[in-house]
Amino acid sequence: MSTSNSPAQAAVKVVESPLRDLYLDWSRIMETSALDMRLFRSIFDEWHQPTIEPEDVTYKEDRVGGVPGIWAFPAGADRSKVLLYTHGGGFAVGSASSHRKLAAHVAKAAGVTTFVLDYRRAPEHPHPAQIEDGVAAFLGLIEQGIRPEDITTIGDSAGGNLAIAIPLALREKGFPMPGHVIAFSPWLDMENAGETLVTNDATDALITVPLLEGMIAGVLGGSTSPTAPLANPLYADFDGFPPLYITAGSVESLVDNATRLHAIAREAGVDVTLNVAEGQQHVYPFLAGRDDDVDAELATIGRWLRG
Repeated sequence: MSTSNSPAQAAVKVVESPLRDLYLDWSRIMETSALDMRLFRSIFDEWHQPTIEPEDVTYKEDRVGGVPGIWAFPAGADRSKVLLYTHGGGFAVGSASSHRKLAAHVAKAAGVTTFVLDYRRAPEHPHPAQIEDGVAAFLGLIEQGIRPEDITTIGDSAGGNLAIAIPLALREKGFPMPGHVIAFSPWLDMENAGETLVTNDATDALITVPLLEGMIAGVLGGSTSPTAPLANPLYADFDGFPPLYITAGSVESLVDNATRLHAIAREAGVDVTLNVAEGQQHVYPFLAGRDDDVDAELATIGRWLRG
């Protein structure tokens, strides 16, 4: 287990980066333009832009367990081991296309393959549709001969929530859980009660309380409690949960979701690792291939996955 930095240190510095620039541009657009859902999703499909295309990776569109997505196959990767990647975007935006490069970088660092889900999105498909798709894809991988312990659920932001909720749902249904779980800047708190929503508001270039409120309304649909454990894993029982790796940026408004999750999982006896990267924004691994510190963090995650 390792930790670095804390929310109290969050305002020490803010790393200037193409990811921060992209977030500032999106924030300007959202403040000054009336966006329907199609345009909202269109701008968030730019999320891949700060990520350098990884070398020696091939991609394939496919369906696993009936769920569409994109495979990434790094050259020489062990195809018996799979990262099941759930993209971020408030359960409403983002896609396999916006996240394929990031997922491929992680897979390449670990020497495995990855399948990035295009799960059903809110508000057209509220909770638990996204979890149902993740469970279906997980079971689909098993049907293809992948052992449960060789599957890692991984995701960022809302997808980090899903990476945690999918194993919980599998356990609830009596199915085996994945061998590992990875969460980048997980968004878990459906109550919007985190203190860093306030303390880091000035340093986070993207996340705002009104933005989160809209996304919560879309995914919970007025029928799911914001404290339901599969919607808000901060209320979940983590007894017997797989080894968990969490990373977040120190200046993002959701950093205390990561630190709270770390404390809850550790209390439950989970083998949990937390890294809080100084000065970095929400889902800072999007700087893969461009930032040496990010590449070093992905290499660390690769070693962690390999044991």
